[in-house]
Amino acid sequence: MVACLDGRRGKGYIFNFSPLRDSFRLFPEPNAAQNSGADFSIRDLKAIFFVKDFSGNPESRESNASLEGARGRKLEVTFSDGETLTGTTEGYSPQKSGFFMFPADSQSNNSRIFIVNKNVRTVKPL
Repeated sequence: MVACLDGRRGKGYIFNFSPLRDSFRLFPEPNAAQNSGADFSIRDLKAIFFVKDFSGNPESRESNASLEGARGRKLEVTFSDGETLTGTTEGYSPQKSGFFMFPADSQSNNSRIFIVNKNVRTVKPL
């Protein structure tokens, strides 16, 4: 799932994502035709959420209690719009386009999240 700066969210499958590229294509189905996807530019996103299930659980509230014993650097990320995420990373560098973060909550529907550095207000070590 992609979270755009303008508030839009897109659900789909990504097969050509690389943090080194400026854009990627989001497909509606795993076997969709090449022309059925929508192109997204990294600069227009807050984050890309690699989810376990598109349905998720709307009542679920993420917890950062699972940070105890977690591997990697523990961080709290606050986006320009005030949304906050906590988790761990093994590759944060503010000079790069972004970094992968693993959610603090082991029960999260997100398996990992690509955070776009340009659209982050603060990154605070925990």
